Amino acid sequence: MRSPAWMWDELLLACALVVENGWQELREGDRRVDELSNLLRSLPLHGNSARGIPKFRSTGSVSRKTTDLATNHPAYQGKGTRCGRLDREMIARFTADPALMLNAAKAIEAGIGSGELSHIPEQPGEAEEDGATALEGRLLARWTLARERDPKLRRRKIDSARRMGQPLECEVCDFHFGRFYGDLGKDYIEVHHVLPLHVSGPRETKLEDLALLCSNCHRMCHRNHVGESWRTPGMLRAKVAENSTASRT
Repeated sequence: MRSPAWMWDELLLACALVVENGWQELREGDRRVDELSNLLRSLPLHGNSARGIPKFRSTGSVSRKTTDLATNHPAYQGKGTRCGRLDREMIARFTADPALMLNAAKAIEAGIGSGELSHIPEQPGEAEEDGATALEGRLLARWTLARERDPKLRRRKIDSARRMGQPLECEVCDFHFGRFYGDLGKDYIEVHHVLPLHVSGPRETKLEDLALLCSNCHRMCHRNHVGESWRTPGMLRAKVAENSTASRT
């Protein structure tokens, strides 16, 4: 049985290691390769069956992947090894914004280290319907969605809005469930983290980190589209205004 293909989250961690090593490959026997191999084998991505495959994310396979990433960097002088589309996309992402990508890798490491990510089941909506890979990968998307579905967090945000006299309506499109659906929609609204984990890193959620959104706008804030895998409510409002202006011309 062959090892499953590398997923975005795994490549993110491998490329972070290469970047921290000055875009140089890492050989077998390097302590960092051993640690990454163990970490990759612990990720809740491929199920328990993959861990029974002898070469699944072995130190040799991890070392080879760092070679693929290092030798296909634009600045590498020499012939690069063969690599896949996701490898090239990961290299491009790290080249364009290394700080953001390293922060995402650290967020995954923190989530696994604390045990938090290992206990979160797969969340409905964490995988895009078009099969594209979101920037934050599956694990950080899973963590974000699980946090947003925390009923205690939602209640705290709603109570805060009420105390300040704010209506429970979408901060992007002003949709109000109660006005539209009557008693059925009373007190209903969804909660969205303004900044995703791959930007903010794991931290205690403050109420100002949250926005109240309708279901449609919430989905659009999370939707992977044309290389963007998230957007803030402000960014989505601007997109709606832009589209409205274009439709009138």
